[in-house]
Amino acid sequence: MLTLEPGRWLAAGGLLAGYAGLCWHCLRAARGRVRSARQTTAGTVLLAYASQSGQAHELARQAAAVLGEAGLPTICLPLARIDLALLQASRQALFVVSTYGEGDAPDNAAVFEDRYLNSPADLSALDYGLLALGDSYYAKFCAFGRRLDAWLQRSGARAMFERIEVDRLAPVALARWQHCLASFGGLSAAKTSAALDVPLQHWCLCSSRLLNAGSAGWPVYQVELQAVEGDGAPCPLPEWEPGDLLDLFPPGEGARPRTYTIASLPASGVVQLLVREVRGDDGRPGCMSALLGSAAQIGMRFAGRLRANPGFRLGENAARPLILIGNGTGLAGLLAHLRWRAQRGERRNWLIFGERQAAFDRLCGEELDDLAARGLLARYDRVFSRDAPAGEYVQHRLERVADTVREWVADGAAIYVCGNAVGMAPAVHETLERLLGADGLSHLVTEGRYRRDVY
Repeated sequence: MLTLEPGRWLAAGGLLAGYAGLCWHCLRAARGRVRSARQTTAGTVLLAYASQSGQAHELARQAAAVLGEAGLPTICLPLARIDLALLQASRQALFVVSTYGEGDAPDNAAVFEDRYLNSPADLSALDYGLLALGDSYYAKFCAFGRRLDAWLQRSGARAMFERIEVDRLAPVALARWQHCLASFGGLSAAKTSAALDVPLQHWCLCSSRLLNAGSAGWPVYQVELQAVEGDGAPCPLPEWEPGDLLDLFPPGEGARPRTYTIASLPASGVVQLLVREVRGDDGRPGCMSALLGSAAQIGMRFAGRLRANPGFRLGENAARPLILIGNGTGLAGLLAHLRWRAQRGERRNWLIFGERQAAFDRLCGEELDDLAARGLLARYDRVFSRDAPAGEYVQHRLERVADTVREWVADGAAIYVCGNAVGMAPAVHETLERLLGADGLSHLVTEGRYRRDVY
């Protein structure tokens, strides 16, 4: 079994030592301010996270493990479950927060931001550290992390170290986080690194099938991978739940992972993905999508790992009616839920899914038609944006069936959205706010009945 430390992402074993020099300035500055938690309080360290795809949640849980190794009691909670009274009662807190899309708070932090960040509070008794995750592809990089940090400072809280911003899990920034965490917990960097080890596995590409031949859009492939040992022999699949993710690493030392939502269930024996070919500004295909979409690469092995995505799992919604909304390769996350519920005979499923043209882009159409024919899709709306006479997007269909959406929500339905974070997801969100009211949609978020996996 391979291991991967989040602070080095497939780099050589001595990378953290190499990073130590880069981190020394940060640590030297922080050492005067980062006091051992044992010296400052016998209370509990609050670990607060805001996560859209599960990465911030995982890093927060890993931090809790590190502090547990140091013998420090911790409580790890999403920002949605934290109120001002808890912050004022805490003496030390670590925040691990991501930014969604163009500067937005993740869904499990949106209510916290609306409630508190518009005006300062009295947090003069709080020492804190903040790790902000983001993607510099977006103009408002780490914007929510920066807003939260500014609010904490306006509220009188004291930063134990300078805010750490991480661009797409960049190893140098994560190494700084590891060292600051070690300093806070009174642990050696080596112990902290060991506590943050994450297992990797080998994955073999066993199938790749084009789903949209003739489409005006980029090719979409149904890809299947099998877990294998280092010598290529098949091995048992790890367990996962619908909504979970697979991180795959392109060949090449130091490469960053590509994340895909899993469409299959463990009983299938394979991890199935929907992968759209990606092209850069220069027209060249993306490394990973080109490899996964090529029949010539069948048998190729990749390093990767399954990652839980609690924010898109069914959880307490397993027995509720589901409204599943998405576009493009976002169908993968919706398919996983449909397959799971079909196995259990749950029929209260409504799929609203968009693509370009009915003639070429009916992704997984036969399977979805079969589910509908067997009564396992109570309602099945496929919309196509490029078909004449007037194309339609999923948000337009939502408007047309507004009364039915309200009826399903009143009957307890949960809403799951999977797909494009730039166009589809914001448009769907705005439409749902109009249909249900901003307070109504916020209530669904608080209840865990509005969940999104968008990218």
